[in-house]
Amino acid sequence: MSTSKKIPKKYQPKGFEILHDDLDIIVGNKSPGILTVAAKWERENTVHGLLNQYVRKGNPRSTKVVHVVHRLDQATSGVLIFAKTEEVMNKLKDNWKSFNKTYYTIVHGKLDKKSGTIQSYLSEDEDYVVHSSQNSDDGKLAITEYTVLKEADKFSLLKINLLTGKKNQIRVHMAGLGHAVVGDTKYGKPQSPFKNLFLHSAELEFNHPHSGKRISFKARVPAYFKNLIEFEY
Repeated sequence: MSTSKKIPKKYQPKGFEILHDDLDIIVGNKSPGILTVAAKWERENTVHGLLNQYVRKGNPRSTKVVHVVHRLDQATSGVLIFAKTEEVMNKLKDNWKSFNKTYYTIVHGKLDKKSGTIQSYLSEDEDYVVHSSQNSDDGKLAITEYTVLKEADKFSLLKINLLTGKKNQIRVHMAGLGHAVVGDTKYGKPQSPFKNLFLHSAELEFNHPHSGKRISFKARVPAYFKNLIEFEY
């Protein structure tokens, strides 16, 4: 039976607060600004790299590694899960459609429709920009459900149910509606006065790969969200 243990703060990887650690998985809250995995411009300071060091517990001869199940954009914060074996990784990936993925985001403006479903086909070009199309030949299907929770003068707080999990999906879909995510300089306003991206992976619910039990993990919303809209989570 898998068990979770509380991790003392001094052992927590910087930029990734561990919420759960057992024999099969590690779940944590990723800080905005840190990469999930290595990129051309950053090889070492990633959540994946830090967790590899964490599971080796300072033993330079250890070959222990964690396995990537899914990713969050560098600027996106929130719940992220890693597998401790390749078998567990494959099991979680095979069951990805059964995961419930809840996000919070703050977007520019007020939406005419206070809830809805956005569906399109996404593809990435050679410059790593994701494009949306209604033609099924132009990419992979992406589906986003949204509900407006609260409005301010110039912003709206949305709860997102991510029915698929494609790269930049929420950002592309919201920009396509004309309500880009606040702080998104890639798909929204190129000259944004906001240094943070207001997009947060708030909760993951899934079946534990060992026990089969339905479990969920929540990550607290970054404090800067409440600078724009006050809400309880």
